[in-house]
Amino acid sequence: MTKPARAVARAWRAALSAALPMLLAVAGCAAPPVVREAPVAYPPSVRDRILRIAEAEWREWGGLIAGPGLPRLPPGAEGSIEAFPRVLAYWRAVPDAEAEAAVARNRALWSAQLAGQPGRGVWSDPAWSAAFVSYVMRTAGVDQREFHASAAHAFYLDAILRDAAEFPDRAPFIPHDPAARAPAPGDLICADRSSRPLASWRERLPEAGEFRPMHCDIVVRVSPGMAEAVGGNVADAVTVTRYATDPAGRLLPRPPGGAVIFALIENRLGRLPPFQPEPATAFRLGQRPG
Repeated sequence: MTKPARAVARAWRAALSAALPMLLAVAGCAAPPVVREAPVAYPPSVRDRILRIAEAEWREWGGLIAGPGLPRLPPGAEGSIEAFPRVLAYWRAVPDAEAEAAVARNRALWSAQLAGQPGRGVWSDPAWSAAFVSYVMRTAGVDQREFHASAAHAFYLDAILRDAAEFPDRAPFIPHDPAARAPAPGDLICADRSSRPLASWRERLPEAGEFRPMHCDIVVRVSPGMAEAVGGNVADAVTVTRYATDPAGRLLPRPPGGAVIFALIENRLGRLPPFQPEPATAFRLGQRPG
């Protein structure tokens, strides 16, 4: 190849390299949209499994109850010797990419504790309440496609909202405003813990993918004037929180200063075709389910 030809070739390669990112971007824009797999239906037994597992975990932590008019619970149970494998199991239900750092940090704290070295309490950081919800769903047999296990409530909520928008007839979870629907066993009560809380789940849509401090509990029992829900990392334990409801069974706003309840997530597992809707079991808290 002559010198002029080599120079032309080098110039062409340089021009192609410079244009390659733009060409890839154009190709990406021209590509057909990816068709997401639709959620699958689950039998009614999965809902009862969710409730049994949540209730069993609550009982194993000592059957703690929090709510209006009840004594403030002492913190610290998560750092007990018995709690180490419990919380570890919750984190192992979360994808490795999210759980790896939390598990490594707390394994080191646990090793130091066993060696008698002073230090921070095991499982005091990061918060594990979303890992607990993920554990209950995964242990009950709900696959990652139907419940996006995550270390953050905000991120599994994003997946719930996306499915509800794209597959309204098949989505296993549907969002509601708290005042629009009475909670039922298996539903999720979600509150915003930030300094500028969301007033509705709709306000989450434009910020999807961004972290926001939240907390969600799994409803296990409803009765006149009250909904009882199990959640993790409440007073450093798995705890039942009592939520006040109106005569129609709908959630009442919390007093000023409390985390704002912005969403009630309806659990439709076991209630979508081809399965027939069945009432979920509402366990009598403190008693072993039959």
